[in-house]
Amino acid sequence: MKKILLLSDSHSYIDEKILHYASQADEVWHAGDIGDIKVSEALQKISPVFRAVYGNIDGTEIRKEFPLNQRFFCENVDVWITHIGGYPGKYAPSIREKIYKSPPKLFICGHSHILKVMNDKKLNLLHMNPGAIGIYGFHKVRTMLRFEIDKNKIQNLEVIEFKR
Repeated sequence: MKKILLLSDSHSYIDEKILHYASQADEVWHAGDIGDIKVSEALQKISPVFRAVYGNIDGTEIRKEFPLNQRFFCENVDVWITHIGGYPGKYAPSIREKIYKSPPKLFICGHSHILKVMNDKKLNLLHMNPGAIGIYGFHKVRTMLRFEIDKNKIQNLEVIEFKR
């Protein structure tokens, strides 16, 4: 079993609250718009496994370190992380064909700053967007997700919220 902390859209912001939750996770995943490399470095120091993708605001330093898309297995769950991914029925054009041909069990994206977790019944996958954990953007509440993956089950999903 793996305990996962999922965040996105930090926009160069990191604080002790985020690091506290990261220290409790087996893996930390970041769905893009990291901003400053110091954010990923701080999370990598704490988390035994840190996975991330770059987002549309990320510069050369972040793009050299992290890919646009990451697809991997955690336990027995096929996971795909990208920054701009869209939603079930409205996937981003850049990934639409790939996701329909070979859907993962868990599809994660960021970008919108809107927390959303929903099933795609057509593709039999779970879609997660953790919202935004940074302090920049239109969102009023900073959010991230915590959950567990046990063999092929995604369970114990929890929303973590902070005021801006």
